[in-house]
Order: sequence, then C-alpha cells, then structure tokens
Amino acid sequence: MKSHLSMGRSIVSYVLPVAVLLTGVHPVTVQAQTSNPATPRPIPRGPIEVNSGQVLTGTTGAVSGRRATPTDTKGESATEKWWQGKGLLAGSGNPLFDARASLADRGLSFTGSYQGAFFGVVDSQNGSRGFWDEQINFGSELNFGKLLNSDDLKGLVGFANFRYRDAFPESNANQFVEANSMFSPTNWQSGTQFRVMSFGLEAGTSELLAIKDMVVLRAGWLQPQKEFLDQPLSKLFLNNAVNSAKGVGGNIPFGSSFSTWGGTLNVKLHDTVYVKNGLFMSYPQSTSSTNHGLAYQGFGPNTDLNGLFYMGEAGYTPKIGKSKLEGRYAFGGYFYGTPEGQTKSWNGTEAPGRYGFYFQADQMLYREPSSEAAPAKSQTASDGKSFKEVAPVEKASLSKQGLHTFNLISMAPGYAKANQFPFYFQSGLVYTGLIPARDKDLTMVSIAYGAYQGDVYSPSKSYTAVLEGGYRFQINGWSYVQPFVQYFARPNGTQEVANATVLGFLTGLVF
Repeated sequence: MKSHLSMGRSIVSYVLPVAVLLTGVHPVTVQAQTSNPATPRPIPRGPIEVNSGQVLTGTTGAVSGRRATPTDTKGESATEKWWQGKGLLAGSGNPLFDARASLADRGLSFTGSYQGAFFGVVDSQNGSRGFWDEQINFGSELNFGKLLNSDDLKGLVGFANFRYRDAFPESNANQFVEANSMFSPTNWQSGTQFRVMSFGLEAGTSELLAIKDMVVLRAGWLQPQKEFLDQPLSKLFLNNAVNSAKGVGGNIPFGSSFSTWGGTLNVKLHDTVYVKNGLFMSYPQSTSSTNHGLAYQGFGPNTDLNGLFYMGEAGYTPKIGKSKLEGRYAFGGYFYGTPEGQTKSWNGTEAPGRYGFYFQADQMLYREPSSEAAPAKSQTASDGKSFKEVAPVEKASLSKQGLHTFNLISMAPGYAKANQFPFYFQSGLVYTGLIPARDKDLTMVSIAYGAYQGDVYSPSKSYTAVLEGGYRFQINGWSYVQPFVQYFARPNGTQEVANATVLGFLTGLVF
C-alpha cells in the first residue's frame, strides 16, 4: 500500500499517466521495480509475446509463461544492473528511469520492442537476393487499483497497443519466394505502417475470489489471435504459418494484423482448468490495409454486411511432477460469418460462413536440475549457545533451463471452396540453455504442414510445408541476435514453383 505522503502528491502525477495512455505517447519499457519493496510489481496482463526478448519460464503464456526476472548480485554496479536488466530504457539512477519507476509504482507501465531481420533467399523460383524487414511494438497499461490506491480495483486495467511495420517494397521476401500467403517467410508483411492493434478495458477478480483471476473480462478493439491459441514459443519463429496464422489464418481472418471490436470472458474452474469464450464483429475485407490507425472498418455505409465471429476454448494447464513441468492442453473452435452468404471465401466466392476446430498440446519435457532449499540453521550466540530463533529457510528455485515442445492441429471441414486448408499441423522444440555457460540462449526447430482442399484448383494443389531452425544468442538482459534457416517445400502447393531456402538473422531489443 502506498503511504499517505505519496497519496498527497500533486494531481499532475495522476493526470499525466491517463493522458499518456489516451494519447498514445509511450516511451516504451517493461515494468520497473517499485520504490517500496513491500509493494508487488505490476503483473503483465494478457498474452505475453516472446518478441520482448525475455526468456519464458514456461509454455503456458498468459497463465504462467512470464518473463524471467533478473536477480541482483551483491556488489553489482548500476551499469551492470542496467546491462543485465529488463530493458534498454529501464533501470534507476537517472531522471528518466526514476520517473518511469515512479509511474509504474502508480500503476502505469509500458512495454516495447524492436525487431529487424535479414532474409537471404539463397535458392527459389526467382533465384537469390536479400531483404531487410523490421517492426516496432509498443504499448501501455494502467492499473486503476494502483492509481487510486484501492485493492478492490486491482483487477481493473486499461490497455493500448500499437505497432509499426516496414512498408518498403524491398523489404518483402514473400513475393520473391512465391509462397502461399500463410506460409510466407516473414509474418511482418501484413498490416504494414502504423497500426492501432488494440485498446480497451480488462476487468478481473484479481485475488478477491478463491482462485486468482477466477473471472476476467476483456472488451474493446481486440486481436483475436492474441486472445486464443496462445503459444508463446511459436513467436520465436519468423515464418507466418508457425508464428501467426497457425492454419486458422489460412481459412478466416486470423493473424497478427486482424483487429476488431469484441470481448472475451475467461473463467477458471480450478487453478489448472479454464474456459474462455470470445465474440467479435466480422465484416467484409477485414484484413484490408485501410483497417489501421483510427480508420476502423465496420462502421461505413455497408454495416448491413457486418456479422459475428465466435471463438471458444477450454484448457488444462498442469505442472507435472517434482520439477513442475508446465504445460497447456486446449481444445477450441470457431465460426466466422456475415449475414445472408456475404462472407467472401479465399477464392472470391460467397459462403454462408466458415467453421473449424483445433487442439493444442504444449509441454515442458525436461527441466535441468534446480537449486534445492537450504537447510534451516539456528542462529548461534557468541558464547556458543543457540538462540530460539531459526534463520529463514532459503527457498528452492526452479531452473529455467530445459526442453519445451509446442504442438497444434487445426481442422476445417465442410464447405470445400470456403476453407483453403482443411488440415494443418505444426510442431516445435525449444531448449533453453543447451550450451554450457549460455543459460539464457535458445535452440529451436519447428515444422508446419498444410494440406489444400482437393479438386478445387487447376492445376491441383497438394500441400505446403516449412522447416525453420534457429539459435538465439542472448547478448544481455534486453537484446539478442538469432541466426535462422528456413526451407519451403512446394511453396504454393504445386511443383510449378521451386522449393526455397532462406538464410538470415534476427536482431531484437526490449525498450
């Protein structure tokens, strides 16, 4: 709880965070430490992106896959703490950093990251050449409980997220490879330029009920792809199929650039069991490049064509064995449509709506040996006699090093000309700290495969598959470089377009 002295500070310190959130002025950072050790740090809300560069502690995303918090070492200098800290613009000891820590203590926090990638196409239908692509993500969050010093309002949070992606034609490796849009080498070529990704309110029960965050409601301008099919480790990869579309995006508007009006309700039936439902607005040309900034679609002269997009999911998030191996197992489905057969299918025909199902299985398979709790020791006086008090037992800490897997199958039966991919699967492995003395580095490999709808193409299409492997070198607490290789088999589903190989590297930093 904040002191009465902090509550007596000027009104400006409360008005400023609200103004920053509403106007979108956000020198991005992650949550800073509070000035009072007894005050809990701001809790990240909603799905967590691996794009931040922080190493995840699990595979369950918003439930337990939180960023690893660096620990301070005795004798560490301010520079060392900043270098191994949580962001380029996070730390203490200067007016900017201290001001941001003060704002975080009052409930206003910022997130942000930069990513740039070189795609070297070494072999494809069109030969070889290089491309540079990049994006910036940033956002802000306001916890009204902290702002108003009220425990009852800790679950009420306002959020806003923004993005910029390079629109320069020479940054697009996808057209050069001639892959199907779902299997493109980079997932950053949709929704280019500045874009308002989401904003709204989240109302949760926090710790008011028997289970933490037992009921959470989110509403506003949302990204369905960030609300469902939460696979944080898939965000480590650059190809669009694994990172974003996940098979569903090949049949309906579902990807990193689709935002719409709607809401979600997440209910925990147990610490490890949840049910989540979402209802969104659907509309023609929902992924159009004009759907950015404040030019929201769905409120023009053709509002009679607006429809509904429903998505639901039930999941189980266990922690298995003594090593507490985190996992997520989920089954979900969706229906996307507009009234009276106005939904446009992938090939331009009209359809009464599209539906599909998916099953997700993510699991930490192995955790490297963790530190054990230190045995309790009695404090001893100088005369050798024991005091009655016992020194606190040092808690055991679970190692963040180990092997994770993520897996997904999506199916879209029914209307042959409406669902481009009736079957899709992806699978991946990620090992944290495989090389000795490189505890935060990530070694990764993934595969994605999509089977096309039969007998609706000329020439006939069979499948497209992509393999991607990489190694992320964690330079410090907030920057990294990631060499990678991609191989595309039948990029557009036929033998008429040659297979493609891409070598490149990804760079990123957290603000």
